[in-house]
Amino acid sequence: MGMEVALLEGIRSGLVGWYDFAAGSRVLCLGEHREILAAYLRGEGLRAECAEDVDALYDYIVSVADLERTEEPGKLLDAWRGMLKPEGRLLLGLNNRLGLKFFCGDRDPYTGRNFDGIENYRRTYVNKSDRFTGRMYARAEIERMLRGSGFDAFRFYSVLTDLENPAFIFAEDYLPNEDMANRVFPTYNFPDTVFLEEEGIYASLIENGMFHAMANAFFVECSLSGEFSDVLHATCSMERGREDAFFTIIRRSDVVEKRAAYPEGSARLEGMAGNIDALKARGIGVVEGRLEGNSYVMPYVKAEVGQLYLKKLLFEDKNEFLREIDRFRDLILQSSDVIEPDKGDGEGATLARGYWDMVPLNSFFIDGEFVFFDQEFCLAPCPANFVIYRMLGAFYAGNPQFERIVPMQELLHRYGLNKKLEKWQKMDWKLLSALRKEKALGLYHAKCRRNGEVVHTNRQRVNYSTEEYQRLFVDIFRDSEGKKLVLFGSGRYADRFVTLYGKEHPVAFVVDNNETRQGKELGGLPIRSPQALMEGAKAYKVLICIKDYLSVAKQLDAMGIFDYAIFDPNRDYPNRDYPRREVVVPVRMAGKKADALPKKYRVGYIAGVFDLFHIGHLNMFRRAKEQCEYLIVGVVTDEGVRRNKKVEPFIPFEERIEMVCACRYVDEAVEIPLNYGGTRDAWRMYHFDVQFSGSDYIDDRYWLSEGEFLKKHGAELVFFPYTEQTSSTKIKALINKELDGRQQKTARD
Repeated sequence: MGMEVALLEGIRSGLVGWYDFAAGSRVLCLGEHREILAAYLRGEGLRAECAEDVDALYDYIVSVADLERTEEPGKLLDAWRGMLKPEGRLLLGLNNRLGLKFFCGDRDPYTGRNFDGIENYRRTYVNKSDRFTGRMYARAEIERMLRGSGFDAFRFYSVLTDLENPAFIFAEDYLPNEDMANRVFPTYNFPDTVFLEEEGIYASLIENGMFHAMANAFFVECSLSGEFSDVLHATCSMERGREDAFFTIIRRSDVVEKRAAYPEGSARLEGMAGNIDALKARGIGVVEGRLEGNSYVMPYVKAEVGQLYLKKLLFEDKNEFLREIDRFRDLILQSSDVIEPDKGDGEGATLARGYWDMVPLNSFFIDGEFVFFDQEFCLAPCPANFVIYRMLGAFYAGNPQFERIVPMQELLHRYGLNKKLEKWQKMDWKLLSALRKEKALGLYHAKCRRNGEVVHTNRQRVNYSTEEYQRLFVDIFRDSEGKKLVLFGSGRYADRFVTLYGKEHPVAFVVDNNETRQGKELGGLPIRSPQALMEGAKAYKVLICIKDYLSVAKQLDAMGIFDYAIFDPNRDYPNRDYPRREVVVPVRMAGKKADALPKKYRVGYIAGVFDLFHIGHLNMFRRAKEQCEYLIVGVVTDEGVRRNKKVEPFIPFEERIEMVCACRYVDEAVEIPLNYGGTRDAWRMYHFDVQFSGSDYIDDRYWLSEGEFLKKHGAELVFFPYTEQTSSTKIKALINKELDGRQQKTARD
């Protein structure tokens, strides 16, 4: 957890890390994360403190969200003004009650309810008995408060994603010239209530002059002298850790500075400078710069970013777009020597150096040419096809509307990337997740980032009345008794339904409008034309299993079929019915056996490979059964072992599950579906009260995030001590050692 804490502290520090404090200044930090901000500023050589010294005046006062927690913000501003030197500055971090995130469904951080801030708290704090917990302000209100306290000179900066995650800072007279849908990873106070994709809205806000008014937060610079920072924009990549954290700063002097956030970042800057020089030597257009201390300084380029140029072409002229994408691909191939030619096996040519950030977002389009900047990363050697895949993936990210014009699959086929697509996807995820510290921040992201399926569900809910939504999306098996269940759609939604629910809710057949799928099978079920529903329509209950369900619903209405519902893969549906009894913690009593007493849990679940069944497995099953009435054990298939553990099981699946099933502590042994083997899918299949696991995963961030999911759904994650003396891995190692010894002896004989 130490790395997560350090990274989160770094992210918070980004709110002030980009700002140019005068050397040796005295700074007072107040409000949220004041200790973190003060520690960062002390590391920058400033005299930063958190405790107010009434006998001293400050060069800067930094306050984050303090005004929002007091009922008399004017008095606080008056006090701060009196604590500043004549040339001093007050720097405020404030939430915006009209921030886009709140229109997208995030809850108010102070009231915990939706839309309170948007309505200016007209329904909040209306009674004398209501306890004040805080409130947010919009820009006009903040301006009035500042002027009322004598702060007549101030400048607003818009902060995205928010005060907790200050990744982008924009001066009030500056607008983004890049595609924010590719750049912003929104974060929320309550992600489970979000119903819109925030990053996809910014382009419209910019075009309609609403970007700054609807920023999620503000950084306000109040200057007693009337002098202000010359920064127009700053991008803060503090989540990357000390070696890769930078501030990319655009100044009014038409200078761009890429500054290392920590001393450890100087090596990365030197590497970037070398990459720029190497690309230039290959005839690639680059924005040249120079190293100055802990910064790389470049000229500000007033040109369209390559991402936006290609986006316009995509909507205006598909053929020209394809020609320009081809040209971009050719630049990637030109960027380095080819050390191994394309053999036609899907790997493509091998480049001596692969600059895997050669993506449209990191280029300008100037005088008909792509000109690159921010080339921090290089992989040597590197398959050219991986860099080409990165180029496509980065272009399409956050822009699902692109698929309607030129599907990404078309370009993958055009460049021969499909043969090894899984490899390129894994490489991409490995590099980016390591850079963004996804593993270390996994638990934090699970709490503050939205889930796409939840957003989809929330959006569906607002389109229907309560009764309609209940009938169509919740009680999907209503009135299905005595009828045959039919799925409409044969894609991943249908596959998910069959896998998770098909055993308890058997499906008769599947229908699909796509003629190329008709006549085939899905999980052993025949796929037919929708006309099959007309043969005794009243005998069927239809479940629509596609994301864009509305067109199919209209189709069924036109066919006179009204007994249908819509499968939402994010919802939980009744699946298994276990004997229920009151949950009571077992207590040993004289004259009674522990097994005769009510147990703590009704249904328990354990998942594993259980190769070379040993005492550790037995101990886990016994301890689990002591705590639950019904124990289900999921067993990984052979293909699942190969895919996830990259090894071959010693014992085949059929024998492993038979041995587990034979254990007297196990009530039911089940096969773990290949593509639906996680905790969340298992819970949806079995609705267990507890999942048991070995304590070797107790600090694993993936398991901790799964534990959070179970907690939300009224279940628990319980860890048992790992049997260190015995494990399948150790047994396999001993067997392999023995076999190797015998082979060597045979060879000698």
